Amino acid sequence: MTLENKLSTLPDRPGVYLYKDAKGQVLYVGKAASLRSRVRSYFQEGRPRDPKTDALVRHIVDLEYVVTDNELEALMLEANLVRRHRPRYNIILRDDKHYPFLRLTTDEEFPRLLVARRVQKDRSTYYGPFYPATAMRETLRLARQLFPLRTCSIKIDGRLERPCIQYFIHRCRAPCTGWETREGYARTVADVQRFLEGKDEDLARRLTHDMEQAAGELKFERAALLRDQIQSLNKVRERQKIISTEQVDQDVLGVVRQGGDACVELFVVRKGRLVGQEAFFFDRVAASEGEVLSAFLRQFYAKNVLPAPEILVSEDVPEADLLTEWLSALAQRRVTIHAPQRGGKREYVAMAEENAALALQNHLLSRSNRQQLVQEDLQRALNLAGPPNRIEGYDISHLQGSEQVGAMVVWENGEMKKDDYKRFRIKSVIGSDDFASLEEMLRRRFSRSLEDGSALPDLVLIDGGRGQLNVGLKVTQDLGLDYLPVVALAKQQEEVYRGESLEPLVLDPTAPALHTLQKIRDEAHRFAITYHKKLRTQRTIQSTLDAIPGVGATIRTSLLKTLGSARRVRESSVGELAAVPKVTPKLAQRIYDHFHPREPAPAAAGLDAERQLGVEGGESG
Repeated sequence: MTLENKLSTLPDRPGVYLYKDAKGQVLYVGKAASLRSRVRSYFQEGRPRDPKTDALVRHIVDLEYVVTDNELEALMLEANLVRRHRPRYNIILRDDKHYPFLRLTTDEEFPRLLVARRVQKDRSTYYGPFYPATAMRETLRLARQLFPLRTCSIKIDGRLERPCIQYFIHRCRAPCTGWETREGYARTVADVQRFLEGKDEDLARRLTHDMEQAAGELKFERAALLRDQIQSLNKVRERQKIISTEQVDQDVLGVVRQGGDACVELFVVRKGRLVGQEAFFFDRVAASEGEVLSAFLRQFYAKNVLPAPEILVSEDVPEADLLTEWLSALAQRRVTIHAPQRGGKREYVAMAEENAALALQNHLLSRSNRQQLVQEDLQRALNLAGPPNRIEGYDISHLQGSEQVGAMVVWENGEMKKDDYKRFRIKSVIGSDDFASLEEMLRRRFSRSLEDGSALPDLVLIDGGRGQLNVGLKVTQDLGLDYLPVVALAKQQEEVYRGESLEPLVLDPTAPALHTLQKIRDEAHRFAITYHKKLRTQRTIQSTLDAIPGVGATIRTSLLKTLGSARRVRESSVGELAAVPKVTPKLAQRIYDHFHPREPAPAAAGLDAERQLGVEGGESG
């Protein structure tokens, strides 16, 4: 079914829509209260114009959608699909790691304190997540130092004859031997829970009392141990800056933007204390601060992160009511989103904004410094006239001479620029000849650039050795582009071949220059292999289509042109196949049956074993 046909049959129901390009890659994932109204609005002439949407619409070739029962379900599905596909036109949270939790196994008779990556639906108690992850490790270390909980996973029945080493270093009181009762262990678990919940005032007072009592009884070793524990506890409490006299739980979000980059600073406030903070970065952002916050909320809390009862934000968030409903469902309690304009809460948000501005400045400076370091290292290592801002990598792929293809990838200003990637189907070379195929690709690429005046690279990188380098030098010299630096990077010894030197250059394995060249070379290889596999699959499907009665060259071309790819032909329904020009309903059913063979009917119950064996033998013969 064509894009126009899909637009005309969109349902007036809530759901999620996915825009795809000619390669079948997901460009954008969105949700809508009405799929019909929302999706059609992208293609209306009178819609508000903005560069991002214009660029998106130009690349849309196909559309998929999923109908949901309500808009809340659509929001949840959208968050999952964005995390799965990471579409280029969505606002994507660069930091997609999972933050750790501490899990107290209260489902066990003698609980343990463990590290967990996700909250599971069990009877354990989870604390966190911790930002950054080092805060979890420090908390776990201190908890095990303060509270003698077991770390083993054996069954505790009190029958062991002697304890393990943990008992002798005062990290466990050996319930496995029966030397500690269930009641005593339960009191220790209660202390752990109070500590992890931030209720450590009583704990500090109790430890101080025990230390003074041990010193009075001349138990100096015990007193010294308690003193060290009190100092460790005080260090944690000092790091947890008190920002509110109220015992409140809040997540505070401040956002700042600079050009196409944005940063969201998260403050985690528990019981009025700032227990964690983290900066999250967004690249190539063409959206408002409120939209950035909305994207952050949907992607961050979709990772099994429990939101605080109150979320303070620096800007009003679009669809705040819907997000509030979703977050409340995640937390299984009421969650509010508030953008304070004055008072103490506004001060907290302003502090988060200030930290976000500093983090973004350092992030951009670090990125700029890394880029400059790599360019200077490449210039020095390869003896270039200037730092290379644009590097093009080339590779050839084929299988025993069939479906020869070439690939060009682009590295520009420190990162891969996928918009400028190009694929070449080799036309003039028969058989397996990598050198001739490479020459054809390079001539086509640079001749086109000379004709239309498009950008030329500062460095040409070819996957291969001396032979591939000579091809590159010959092409650039023939076209009058001999001033372009050309190098080749061989895979086995990671040697760099240059035109001005007979001996290959061996770079330091830890050098940024070599890492960058390897990255570009490997990306060119990946891109070429991917294109080759696609053509091979398409050829296989075409051959398969030709074997279906009634499908000739005209029908095959119509199928591939309308549906966009061989994979779409194989996956299409009968209705979608029948919508293709020149394909009748009967032929559509025949094509569908070819790719989706029906299960053979079970043998009749009355057949005896010998008859069944006879039938099977006849079929196999």
